[in-house]
Amino acid sequence: MSDLSSITPRDKAEILAQALPYIRKFHGKTMVIKYGGNAMTDPELQADFAEDVVLLKLVGMNPVVVHGGGPQIEQALKRLGKKGEFIQGMRVTDAETMEVVEWVLAGEVQQDIVGLIHQAGGKAVGLTGRDGGLIRARKLKMVDNQDPSKEHDVGQVGDIISIDPSVVKALQDDQFIPVISPIGFGEQNESYNINADVVAGKLATVLKAEKLVLLTNTPGVLDKNGQLLTDLSAREIDGLFADGTLSGGMLPKISGALEAARNGVNSVHIIDGRVPHSMLLEILTEQAYGTMIRSQ
Repeated sequence: MSDLSSITPRDKAEILAQALPYIRKFHGKTMVIKYGGNAMTDPELQADFAEDVVLLKLVGMNPVVVHGGGPQIEQALKRLGKKGEFIQGMRVTDAETMEVVEWVLAGEVQQDIVGLIHQAGGKAVGLTGRDGGLIRARKLKMVDNQDPSKEHDVGQVGDIISIDPSVVKALQDDQFIPVISPIGFGEQNESYNINADVVAGKLATVLKAEKLVLLTNTPGVLDKNGQLLTDLSAREIDGLFADGTLSGGMLPKISGALEAARNGVNSVHIIDGRVPHSMLLEILTEQAYGTMIRSQ
């Protein structure tokens, strides 16, 4: 807990009052939050995150959490003596790996987040894509980056066919905070591992969310000189792809974010999950703590 005793009561009141226009503006609106990176593995940041989500709920917003779990999956596979394999940034998911992915994401990670939110005074419910028929998926066809005629088999990695948000809406109406593991299911009830950024982007679109917030291990989108770009339109992002400013691990994040911005999500925020309470600072203050991508 950081020491706030040096702040005068008047300054504290001023800070709280500054949040008012944002609370008014976003009251009743849905925020889809992709929870990943250091914010998920550092105990203090975990507690901060849970407090932020509960506060947003208590002031009348509707947070929906979608979580990843790459490092936790890696650890579990290591314990089993399995080596994680990646093709073009995607985890190759054979049947055994898929079992591990399911118990790590839907068992450990999801339930940890639910517990943290309860500890912070909220009410959370964990879901996977199976619950309420939330995420229907099919096997991802991965085309080779260099040779479009070649396809890679990445196993049980999924491509979203459709999202049915009725279970999420029902929970929201009942004052619960949904916590969603990015696992979809197919025609034969088989499971699929889906990129959490992709699930968050698609869910934000389907829920007509006001904001999509992606917590990452970077300050946001940086230009070629390493300077933070705080405010971008979807068109400006296309330019950054074209001139090579954006590449690597930012690609899946940004493409999901862009799609959400183009499909009616008002703003997408890529923020630094290593900064305590960065989510509150981004949503309830004027201070930019990352990159905001506007739909227009």
